[in-house]
Amino acid sequence: MSLLRLALLSLWNRRLTAILTILGIALSVTLFLSVEKLRTGARESFANTISGTDLIVGARAGDVQLLLYSVFRIGDATNNVTWDSYQDIAGRKEVDWIVPISLGDSHRGYRVVGTTTGFFDHYRYRRDTGLRFAAGQPFDDLFDTVVGADVAAALGYKVDDRIIVSHGTGRGSGAEHDDKPFRVAGILAKTGTPVDRAVYVGLEAIEAIHVDWQGGGRVEGLRIPAERVRNIDLTPKTVTAALVGLKSRITTFRFQRYVNEYEAEPLTAILPGVALSNLWSLVGVAERALSAVSLMVIVTALLGLVTTLLASLQERRREMAILRANGASPRTVSALLTAESGLITLAGAALGLGLLYLLLFTLQPVLDARFGIYLKIDAPSLRDCAILGIVIAAGIAAGLIPAWRAYRRSLADGMSIRS
Repeated sequence: MSLLRLALLSLWNRRLTAILTILGIALSVTLFLSVEKLRTGARESFANTISGTDLIVGARAGDVQLLLYSVFRIGDATNNVTWDSYQDIAGRKEVDWIVPISLGDSHRGYRVVGTTTGFFDHYRYRRDTGLRFAAGQPFDDLFDTVVGADVAAALGYKVDDRIIVSHGTGRGSGAEHDDKPFRVAGILAKTGTPVDRAVYVGLEAIEAIHVDWQGGGRVEGLRIPAERVRNIDLTPKTVTAALVGLKSRITTFRFQRYVNEYEAEPLTAILPGVALSNLWSLVGVAERALSAVSLMVIVTALLGLVTTLLASLQERRREMAILRANGASPRTVSALLTAESGLITLAGAALGLGLLYLLLFTLQPVLDARFGIYLKIDAPSLRDCAILGIVIAAGIAAGLIPAWRAYRRSLADGMSIRS
């Protein structure tokens, strides 16, 4: 206890240098733990982009490719699923619900998704969070549409605004379906998922805007007005993919095998969670890079601690000599320096942990609302405690270097005056 008290008094005597060193370590620890929180939060948010969907069914393709165009609206399908096959799968006794997805059109750079109102009922993200409407309601009329939160914010849409859908994907992708405008019936609340960056219309609406189109272009001399389209059979011929929920998850693999071996046409059924993990393994290099950078920041802070102690050691030669003259052994002097290093590192780690939670409470709503990254605020995990323990141990080890130099110095070295 006397050694600890002596170390505290010594640090207080050099409080400005000690405080700056503690702040350096604290900021480094905060950065490292923040990156870890962001990394795990981003991974969990990514893994929970779609939840509650047991299978995604589409034309024969790779797992990641099917996931990209059906969930993330990236890329295009190799082929479509015929309506007969879709209905056959939907009629299976194992199926609890099924939601079709039809892609191929866009609106000012945002993908247009043809689906049913079941999409708003069954789509889940972040484990069991359903879609909510910030304004309006699901589409009810043939030419109603629902827009995602990012689309509404970027284009300034409100309920009852009129929008025009373009043929094809991407900006300037093709001719516009300007003879059949849509009305914004609802605006979805922010989810932080690809749902925010899409425009949703009824499955029949996709057929309606293409009744006078063929082969990617409007049929010459044929123009069917919007009112006449309502009297036409708008049953889809194909869909791009389908989200499937099963009555029992026990049947998931059996049903997946049934779809993959479907005889009428080549189809693929994927498990969203597995496909998301495979995709994360491809794009998760950045998280490892961030961890490496933050680790180097901690190493830099510890090197700064060693530098500070070594620099102060030269100024404290007389102090060390006085301690020796009063009976302190070389081992006691070296233990004092090691204790000071440990106290500085411990204070820095504790302050860094406190700053982390201050940042979490402050930035959690912002990250969730703007980037869709949900950071849980809970007690430090075993990994966090292990990181803090390693930092403190490394700080104590860093103090051994100046302690060893102080141990080797003689009493006469501290009493002599050097010019």
